[in-house]
Amino acid sequence: MNPIGLYLHIPFCDGKCSYCNFFSRRPHTGAFELSEYTEHLISSIEAWSRSIDRPFDTVYFGGGTPSLLGHERLIRILDAVRRSFDVADQAEITVEVNPSSTDELDFVLMKQAGFNRLSIGLQSANDNELKLLGRRHSADDARRTVACAQKAGFNNISLDVMLAIPEQTMASLDKTLAFCASCHVQHISAYILKVEEGTRFYQMKDQLSLYHDDEQAAFYEHTVGKLAELGYRQYEISNFSHKGCESRHNLHYWHDDEYLGLGPSAHSFIDGKRFFYDSDFQRFYENQICDESDGGDSDEYIMLALRLTEGLVFEKYRERFGYPISEKMISSAKRLEQQGLCHVSDRSISLTVKGFLVSNGVIAYLLENT
Repeated sequence: MNPIGLYLHIPFCDGKCSYCNFFSRRPHTGAFELSEYTEHLISSIEAWSRSIDRPFDTVYFGGGTPSLLGHERLIRILDAVRRSFDVADQAEITVEVNPSSTDELDFVLMKQAGFNRLSIGLQSANDNELKLLGRRHSADDARRTVACAQKAGFNNISLDVMLAIPEQTMASLDKTLAFCASCHVQHISAYILKVEEGTRFYQMKDQLSLYHDDEQAAFYEHTVGKLAELGYRQYEISNFSHKGCESRHNLHYWHDDEYLGLGPSAHSFIDGKRFFYDSDFQRFYENQICDESDGGDSDEYIMLALRLTEGLVFEKYRERFGYPISEKMISSAKRLEQQGLCHVSDRSISLTVKGFLVSNGVIAYLLENT
């Protein structure tokens, strides 16, 4: 049986950032609710262990702000995972961390407990941009967080950055990217700002100086080039790393592998079926699962593979489905290649940087011509 990934959603934050539409909120009763949620999550882990007999090679604590739980609760949850499931000796175990909540963490104890990767929400190294985004940390806070984790022995650290922030300039973006490199982190995720319904930015969008598509594209293309200069290899639309430091957990998603997600709003793909928990605490506590549907078909696989710089590898596709990519799709990809949107070789179809910027349209076109 191929190893799968485990995602654990921690739906708490110390405040909502202006751009965030993930399911999270402040704990209504402080430490009591954090402990209560921890117990429910452990109960869910133990319950699922009775129905899943699969090895896990990645565990990812996402949010929200998992670091808000503090190291003791995080370690208790990880211990429950190890007791309940077959977790590989060399499993990648990641926790998302915000610099504003690291007072709750003892990185030494976390490293000893088995955590070996951190994903830190930097977003920007410019304090004026952080304030606009509603972040509650400074660039100095982020640098101290990275240094503290490295001193504790963490040598696989990722920083998140955001592109096309209102008032961001190429110079301020360069400052952020140089900041990441100066921290000697192994991985950088870079996302173009999206203003989505239900966020503070959406409510005030008419007052924001938002960049249009061409300007966003310029920020993205600049980032890809600058990170390459700094030694970070792009391996997915928004992800860059040193060799061997790609996010193994997220690669499960992009390879259309199976995974289990626990917590309100968490999604799963197990035994060919997709299902999820509502964004509702009580329904999660009652283990009410929603929307079981088939997953893992060829269209889904193609869509996810084309997010990766390696692209849609023909031999991997044949091994997965037992038949080759259609000549019709390859011909369609060659037409897109003439527009600079993808590369076509005798082994794969992969998108260019220009193609990544319009990936939804490119992928839809290819799927229409399979």
